[in-house]
Amino acid sequence: MPSALGQQSPPTLDLGVLWMVVGGAQPPSDGGPGGRSAAEEDDLERERALVALAQDGDADAFGELYRRHIEAVYRYVYVRVGSAHTAQDLTSETFIKALRALPGFTWQGKDLAAWLITIARNVVNDHTKSSRFRLEVATADMRDADSQVDSPDGEVMDRMRDERLLRAVAQLKPEQAECVTLRFIQGLSLAETAEVMGKQVNAVKQLQLRAVRALQRALEGEEL
Repeated sequence: MPSALGQQSPPTLDLGVLWMVVGGAQPPSDGGPGGRSAAEEDDLERERALVALAQDGDADAFGELYRRHIEAVYRYVYVRVGSAHTAQDLTSETFIKALRALPGFTWQGKDLAAWLITIARNVVNDHTKSSRFRLEVATADMRDADSQVDSPDGEVMDRMRDERLLRAVAQLKPEQAECVTLRFIQGLSLAETAEVMGKQVNAVKQLQLRAVRALQRALEGEEL
């Protein structure tokens, strides 16, 4: 299995969209096939071709799929387990399982990214031996990363602000925490989030609304 993770370091978590939504901005739209650009459609067709080749046993094609999705899968697992070392191990296990299951993959119902996150979700649940969604932020890892570089004051403050937000997410009900993680940290669409969570799109919309309102209450009085 090729490695695109490098050192076992925490991934960069872009929380800008989540901060905007908590601050009152409208959540991103679901998009959908009609909303894709020509470049996105071309990229999707390339991915379909890579999947077909990988299903026929082309190792290079699977390696390209791995490189396309490794960071997203690793980021999801890391947010779930809060340990860079464990996240790397579980990410590798996710792709091993994906390779074994790829011959049965079809494009009906979910795309490859959502399919991979679903496998990762099951791997993490097996690892934790718990049905409760666990979102544990490895603040020690964040502090270690801070100590390795001389960050500008603004960057340090942004990181502390993000830690507060992630701690607030961790206090949500498990399904709410997973919903906002998939939607605003992973950037999955409503449809993709519904596929991963095994819910209807309307149920995810309501879950998302309740989660954002709970975050707003938790962070009330803090500068958003």
